[in-house]
Amino acid sequence: MAFSPRWLNGLVSIIRTGLSGRFRLLPWPKSPLYIFPESDPYWTPPHTVEEAMKAVEGRYAHYDVVAYQDVTTRKPMLTFVVSYGFTEFRIENERLMQIDTFCHAEQILNQVSSEVVFSDAATRAIQPPAQEVEICWNDGRWHLYRPASPTLLGIAGDPSKPLSTDPNDPNLLDPDGDGNPGVTVSIRVGDVLEGDIYITRREIYQHYLVLNSNGNLYGHVVDESEQFVVGASRRMFRRESNMEQIADPGMSPIMLVRVGEDFDTCEGLMSVRDRLFPPEPSF
Repeated sequence: MAFSPRWLNGLVSIIRTGLSGRFRLLPWPKSPLYIFPESDPYWTPPHTVEEAMKAVEGRYAHYDVVAYQDVTTRKPMLTFVVSYGFTEFRIENERLMQIDTFCHAEQILNQVSSEVVFSDAATRAIQPPAQEVEICWNDGRWHLYRPASPTLLGIAGDPSKPLSTDPNDPNLLDPDGDGNPGVTVSIRVGDVLEGDIYITRREIYQHYLVLNSNGNLYGHVVDESEQFVVGASRRMFRRESNMEQIADPGMSPIMLVRVGEDFDTCEGLMSVRDRLFPPEPSF
């Protein structure tokens, strides 16, 4: 979820069929999407890297947004991918490790009357490995950087290598258990078209975070994931597109809100999302 499940890179290819001329496309909202709280000026931050690691260690509810633009469509197709889940930081052998788990994801399109649905089963199938986090003091704040750790979804193999583009690859999997290869994404365009596409993913994301005096972490996401459409319920959906994350960090924010160690169910997280996180962005 993103940490984020960036599963939408090929979905808006249906716009290239000419449908973009039949629906209203909305512009980007103002950046930044959210104003993060300032740390308490009277707060005494950790003095050493070891103290900072102990201050960060623990469990967090995770919320991030990544903004993309499809540069191949006839009209500018813009989208937000919103991801929910949990992030845990552990100190292991004097290293700070980040463990991400996914719960739920939403796509918000700038095309009125269109919808994309990615199931929770598919979202929760994304299982990035534990990743060592870099932590340093800079400009009066503790900064955390999570390097990319490529993770495959819907296909087995070596995640360090480029994603396979063979629709008949023998390593294809069905992690959401619906009987189709890869993971299934449902698409609806107004009252005109609906159907499914089956995709594989190579998740490649980075987090840039800052420790706040309230115990939370705030920052932005950089995503360089790969995706391939291995099949579809309708022939016209068997199209690739080129979705690129926009460069403005203010449009791809991440918030990690500290929670108790026993707060560990996706159902519980989503039931209190309005208490933990701000409203999702809109066009």
